[in-house]
Amino acid sequence: MFIDVVPNGRSAPAVLLRESYREGKQVRKRTIANLGQLPPALIDGLRVLLKGGAVVGQPGDALEILRSLPHGHVAAVIAMMRKLDIPRLLDRRATRERDLALALIASRVVAAGSKLATLRLLSPETASSSLGRVLDLGTIEEREIYAALDWLGTRQARVERQMARRHLRDGTLVLYDVSSSYLEGRCCDLAYHGYSRDHRADRPQIVYGLLCDREGRPIAIEVFDGNTGDPSTLSTQVEKLKRRFGLRHVVLVGDRGMITSARIRAEIKPAGFDWISCLRAKQIQELAEDGGPLQLTLFDERDLAEITAADYPGERLVVCRNPDLSRERTRKREALLTATERDLSRIAAATRRLTRPLRGKAEIGLAVGAVVDNHKMAKHFELTISETSFSFRRRAETIASEARLDGIYVIRTSLSAEAMSASDAVRAYKDLARVERAFRTLKSVDLQIRPVHHWIEPRVRAHVFLCMLAYYVEWHLRDAWAPILFHDHDPVAAERERASPVAAAEQSASALRKRGRRRTDSGLPLSSFGDLMAHLATQTINVVAVPGAAEAAFTTVAKPTALQEAAFELLKAEPVCVQ
Repeated sequence: MFIDVVPNGRSAPAVLLRESYREGKQVRKRTIANLGQLPPALIDGLRVLLKGGAVVGQPGDALEILRSLPHGHVAAVIAMMRKLDIPRLLDRRATRERDLALALIASRVVAAGSKLATLRLLSPETASSSLGRVLDLGTIEEREIYAALDWLGTRQARVERQMARRHLRDGTLVLYDVSSSYLEGRCCDLAYHGYSRDHRADRPQIVYGLLCDREGRPIAIEVFDGNTGDPSTLSTQVEKLKRRFGLRHVVLVGDRGMITSARIRAEIKPAGFDWISCLRAKQIQELAEDGGPLQLTLFDERDLAEITAADYPGERLVVCRNPDLSRERTRKREALLTATERDLSRIAAATRRLTRPLRGKAEIGLAVGAVVDNHKMAKHFELTISETSFSFRRRAETIASEARLDGIYVIRTSLSAEAMSASDAVRAYKDLARVERAFRTLKSVDLQIRPVHHWIEPRVRAHVFLCMLAYYVEWHLRDAWAPILFHDHDPVAAERERASPVAAAEQSASALRKRGRRRTDSGLPLSSFGDLMAHLATQTINVVAVPGAAEAAFTTVAKPTALQEAAFELLKAEPVCVQ
């Protein structure tokens, strides 16, 4: 560590506290602190100390830390945002609204919370990280936070167009899926009761659809009324891809509840797009009927086969059979059948008890209906209800009919064999798991899109868009840090080791090795994303001064640990981000 005096033109020279380090064969240096505000005598004393000397003085002359703030995780997030050119993506001009919007995005990655919690995190008086200081926000008023959110909402269309230009091209695959989140309160115009993926049927909700590229990067998000069905959201996405993003041809990948035959005829085909989806269970059963194109002998020596069917003209059907999935479905069905029998036996016993027996077809029927609806096993039981009794038995024929198709699923696509092989079509459909991963991140402790506390419609939309931008930053952080996380950092090798696209995903040999040792090949400990962010936060930014001379305070950053240095090297950024 040494003191470096750097000429600054006609202004006073910059006095910097610096540290040298080796990167390969090159020796580099990083700035630890700007000492320009210190008295010359103190700088001379520090220079003597750094050279191994001693400074004679009173104990009260020692330096004291006026403020210490968690900083490393903020520096990493800001470095990635600048690397992704997020500031320019929001607006070419540096404005107060843009700086506050950047703070809102960063704060959701650093410490997701309500807007008022974000205000406390950013304000100098109550700051719990260096984010406000790094972005030089100064004192912030509550109205500014909400004004910045509103401003961000007005930029959504522009930002999504820019992101589409970055990551989408004609002919590319686009992943699309839908989720929902409940709201607090009942005043929002978007709030309706609907199918709750949060298992909160007691709360009104919103529905939102997320467009991603094939790697799972979020490109665009749209909010719908809470009672909107999944297929109904597809038309706006087709319009967005075609008109707003200017794409003449893409391949839409969506699940069987999204890309239906009706949506294909009405929206996807007229737009000139191709699609990859999956058939429903009933449609698979129709294909497997006697004389149908789906024969189980197809899987005597393989787990994947192509068929055609008159009901799907111009489409290829790729039939897959996964033995692991077959065993799991068999186990789950037997567990549900057993649970249903147990609950139905209690009702049958209630009709036979001596004291206050259960009587009446209506009362018995209500009790039975609650059980079979809960376990979704009504089709597999024959129920006999009278005024004074109840009995049941399994329908062996329907169970056997369903069991013969366990582990079988059918991918449907309009792409020709020349455009995409059957194996690649299966891989593309399985890529939808990346959108599910995005929803888990958006909803979980990482970004906490739910519960939504806003009630003004544009602000609800802006909040969801804000969470999407935060996930965009986090996606790239996870990708850059994959070598020091539990993630598989070599997916290409993992795919090569996979016996078939139908089989479960494999991990690469290097990923298995590091997970087994809990360390990287270089000896660094592995972390989850959250643990790594928490460790980075232990690198603090410190405001230091001589007692009684607070006006001459200077700022310094704690020396990074080996893991923190590795994290910043993977980001190709300096671990210091101080203004």
